[in-house]
Amino acid sequence: MQTTDTLPVLVTGATGRIGRAVVDRLLAARVPVRALVRRPEAAEQLPPQVQVFTGDLTEPASLDAALDGAGTALLVWTAPPQTVGAVVEKLAARVRRVVFLSSPHRTPHPFFQQPNPMGELHADIERHIAAAGLAATIVRPGMLASNALAWWAPALRAGETVRWPYAAAETAPVDDRDVADVVARTLCQEAHAGGDYVLTGPDALTHAAQVQAIGAALGRRLTFEEMTPDEFRRLSEGTAPAPVVEMLLAAWRAAVGPPAYVTTTVADLLGTPPRTFGQWAADHAAAFTRDRP
Repeated sequence: MQTTDTLPVLVTGATGRIGRAVVDRLLAARVPVRALVRRPEAAEQLPPQVQVFTGDLTEPASLDAALDGAGTALLVWTAPPQTVGAVVEKLAARVRRVVFLSSPHRTPHPFFQQPNPMGELHADIERHIAAAGLAATIVRPGMLASNALAWWAPALRAGETVRWPYAAAETAPVDDRDVADVVARTLCQEAHAGGDYVLTGPDALTHAAQVQAIGAALGRRLTFEEMTPDEFRRLSEGTAPAPVVEMLLAAWRAAVGPPAYVTTTVADLLGTPPRTFGQWAADHAAAFTRDRP
């Protein structure tokens, strides 16, 4: 990956699913990396080459040291919305450009157009970025392939049937590694300023087909049963906020019938085909087995 300069890149969300992988890609490209962490102990999982700063998006002043001398920043918003404006102002004053990990809330497809608190938050952050005149690249991953770990791995490790609502809901899961590859590329290359990229996987798959793909990776046929939305609500009590549950159900309901939204953005930006969901499942098969450590 060719880089345009060697000023440090600040990564927020550096210990999360995408941020952690971005850190590795930047280091591989010999880009100096700074990580913003809320708790010092969280830095233990980061490579020793990373310069760690303790700070919190809810306390904008805590970002000052991490931003001083940085070139670009990856913004992954993991905090309440009250401090969005102040954080964006800090970024606008200190870095040349920000890459914001957003969502496809602008995409005219029923799956992405359901009432969505996260989409509303992302839209508000984008408005602040535009108002501040901050050069930005917006990266919008669709459904992440790794969601399958939270959704179906517990049942499969227990040897149970996978039960899930809206078996025919069709999406195009994107591999987290492809998202990280794109984010790292856009962080390193100024040519991506102003870019707005919606990322999906290459294949449209229903929930039932995704479970079948996991079964193929495991070398066995899996059983899938559709549950009702009300049953999903009951089973989700205490494990997920009610607005999130309703958001997911509405999105999946809207995804039954129309073809999934599929982009070629990963291939266009990286010059290599995006990973398929089957590839992702094969690479993560151990996470779905009973004898997982």
